[in-house]
Amino acid sequence: MGLEKITMPQLGESVTEGTISQWLVSVGTKVNKYDPLAEVITDKVTAEVPSTFSGVIKEIIVEEGKTVGVGETLCTIETETSEQVVAENKIEVVTTDVVEEVKSEPQKKRYSPAVLRLSQEHDVDLSKIIGTGKSGRITRKDVLHYIEKRKEAGIKEESVASDTSTVQKPVKTDASLPEEKEIKPVASTYSTKPGDVEIPVNAVRKAIATNMIRSKQEIPHAWMMVEVDVTNLVQYRDEIKDEFLQKEGFKLTYFPFFVKAVAQALKEFPQINSMWAGDKIIQKKDINLSVAVATEDALFTPVVKHADEKTIKGIAREITELTEKVRTGKLSSEDLQGGTFTVNNTGSFGSIQSMGVINYPQAAILQVETIVKRPVVMSNGMIAVRDMVNLCLSLDHRVLDGLICGIFLKRVKEILENMTKENTSIY
Repeated sequence: MGLEKITMPQLGESVTEGTISQWLVSVGTKVNKYDPLAEVITDKVTAEVPSTFSGVIKEIIVEEGKTVGVGETLCTIETETSEQVVAENKIEVVTTDVVEEVKSEPQKKRYSPAVLRLSQEHDVDLSKIIGTGKSGRITRKDVLHYIEKRKEAGIKEESVASDTSTVQKPVKTDASLPEEKEIKPVASTYSTKPGDVEIPVNAVRKAIATNMIRSKQEIPHAWMMVEVDVTNLVQYRDEIKDEFLQKEGFKLTYFPFFVKAVAQALKEFPQINSMWAGDKIIQKKDINLSVAVATEDALFTPVVKHADEKTIKGIAREITELTEKVRTGKLSSEDLQGGTFTVNNTGSFGSIQSMGVINYPQAAILQVETIVKRPVVMSNGMIAVRDMVNLCLSLDHRVLDGLICGIFLKRVKEILENMTKENTSIY
């Protein structure tokens, strides 16, 4: 038998570390190639680490809650002998005795933290659900299907706490940290008083905090704003929104128009579509726009790839699909990779002016604020009520200067103010 290592994979273009949220196996567990071993949380995504070998878990090196760098060893696997596995891509040979032994062993229910939270929210007993995932793993789809069936039958289940006592806690070793400087949270010096509520910081929130600290510590932020008259855009969208919904099956919001305008301006001013790389600035060819999507306890930035090549309808569809993935927990690491510039729809919360923290390692982030009706002095001296919106840009002053960013914002403003039924197609 051989001893192989499972290391922390790179789950994103700019991801350098991850936190072990939960081990799905314990020492002595027999696994097949591609079986999930652990759930890992980064500042961008929650994902499962698959096994790259078939064999038995020999040692779990990184304990739950521990953050380690990409490439560090998470656990070791004792691979099977040639008598057990004929060769890669061939049929695995298992004796009848082994099959009977496996069948006689009680099957443990396997599920992710997201599935557990969903079951607790809806008082679902996971022991009553048959998983359809790999190796009988219970998926969100299984739980949602069970909830739907239960609603039809009018049955309410009792909450059942999950039993994690069967998962063996790994032994901590002296695995080295990443070479880059580790950002450690500052211990609280505040004392609680009666009535105060202490909310534990979960791994997702810790990862977000680490990334935000890194962005503010490393990037010299500068900020600027322009106001845009989007009266024509509002009239155009409001005129076609009902027909669009009936025809396409999803809503057409204002946001895709802004994303399209930004993508067009980035194509004309590629300097904005850049990243700081220490001894050089990398100007990205692809225009991949990260769009911020918030949940109750986290913020995700899925990416609309090649946004400059997509129509307004195509952008709207992709944003709708990515938002649904975030809210149903189906977002993949691929959905979060490759972003070159971030557009944040802060206007959906009623904000009229804000300063965004740059999505590291990008060079800028644009906040699209709420569209409001305001009295405006027109060029002819008359006062009219117009639909106005503020666009707020945070920029990395190592990469960008005020001049180029001012020209870029002016161009975005020009594109938006000329979006009318006559000269703008959503298809």
